[in-house]
Amino acid sequence: MSRLDISRVLSSRKIAFAMALACGVAGSAFAQVDPGPRGGPAGAGGPLAGLTGNDLLLFEAASIRFDEVDSVSGTVDDRTNTATQITGAGLGPGFNGNDCALCHIQPAIGGGSPAKNPQIRVATLDGAKNTIPPFILVNGPTREARFIKTANGSPDGSVHDLFVITGRTDATQNGTTCTATQPNFPQQLAANNVIFRIPISLFGDGLIENTPDVNLSNDSAAVAAAQEAAGIVSADFNLSGNDATITRFGWKAQNKSLLMFAGEAYNVEQGVSNDLFPNERIDLGDCMFNTLPEDTVNEIAVTTTNDPVSNFSSDITNFTLFMRLSAPPTPAPATAATIAGAAAFIDVGCGLCHIPFHVTGQSDYSNQSFVTYFPFSDIALHDMGTGLEDQVSQGNANGTQFRSAPLFGVGQRIFFLHDGRTNNLLTAIEDHKSTGSEANTVINNFNGAGVTAQQEILDFLRSL
Repeated sequence: MSRLDISRVLSSRKIAFAMALACGVAGSAFAQVDPGPRGGPAGAGGPLAGLTGNDLLLFEAASIRFDEVDSVSGTVDDRTNTATQITGAGLGPGFNGNDCALCHIQPAIGGGSPAKNPQIRVATLDGAKNTIPPFILVNGPTREARFIKTANGSPDGSVHDLFVITGRTDATQNGTTCTATQPNFPQQLAANNVIFRIPISLFGDGLIENTPDVNLSNDSAAVAAAQEAAGIVSADFNLSGNDATITRFGWKAQNKSLLMFAGEAYNVEQGVSNDLFPNERIDLGDCMFNTLPEDTVNEIAVTTTNDPVSNFSSDITNFTLFMRLSAPPTPAPATAATIAGAAAFIDVGCGLCHIPFHVTGQSDYSNQSFVTYFPFSDIALHDMGTGLEDQVSQGNANGTQFRSAPLFGVGQRIFFLHDGRTNNLLTAIEDHKSTGSEANTVINNFNGAGVTAQQEILDFLRSL
């Protein structure tokens, strides 16, 4: 379907976006049902369309490094797929996982949380003596935990790693044994002091990174009047405290760049110190078995791919390149129901925050300049009210504000909202409504649209 065709369908809003739409599930005139993750191919995980030559080789090499499995000093092989994975070092002392793909795997490497939580397995891998926290479930999402307040009552908001390396066979060297301990999660849960975050899909993030601030600002300005009419009055971008440019990655758009995102995640989620975060988070001498930073530029190639840039680069550089060069998800073919759902999505007002498309700026990579893409997000912060608040501030985002989550790829996601509280897309939509939420009018519109239109919206979203 062409942009012109959809523009005609959505002419009342004057929003045109070109894409293939649908999930192949017929709309219901009797009850709204989340069709669930659509089947078929993953529709994600490959390189950006148009990448050629060395750029394509770079993506392929970086994707191998993204799936690296880390142990404490690189001496233990914990790979689950020895045909494709490589090993690395630096795990711990605290960690939530031992591989980027442990969290980012649904429906392909680079995606979100899988249906079966792999954190259960890594908790006691190689002799580790961790207890599974109550909120980590076999059929639940992979999660990280943040504490709202510190012991003295001041704001916290930082990640408290689920596990420690204590007890692992590679956490004892030269007679020294790591003595790090897990946080007391049951105690913190009883004090209502824990909030959760789940992994965000990374597909297409390079396009978001390469979208000029002025484009994002203009795209938001174009719907500002309609937003105000719908009660969306506090939409704003999170900004860098240094150069005042738009930050755009993370649940609260707290990270400026994919490199910053990679460096922080490597340090926080796997405990690997690196060129951006060169210190260990748990500063115990008996748990430090490597020189710091553990991940840095390599003087000798550490992989033997066809791309020397990747072979000599740090892990976080490779992670960044994988994200930057990953294509956005490919939607399913269109049906009449999902075309109607796309129109209804705009009609009830969902597209006021989940803006359908943006245009990138000039790019160093092959065929990536001035590309129109369809993230269905304004990348801005919105007040989501008491129902979704987490009481955590990051950058300019306060405890009730979140970035409009990009919806491309939502058709194959399993868990929704920042904490993974539901696997039902309809529930996730309804949870946008609560006291103080900017989405209240839009959700009222959705609820008043009738069951057929509601089902078509659900089917449309599951086609993305």
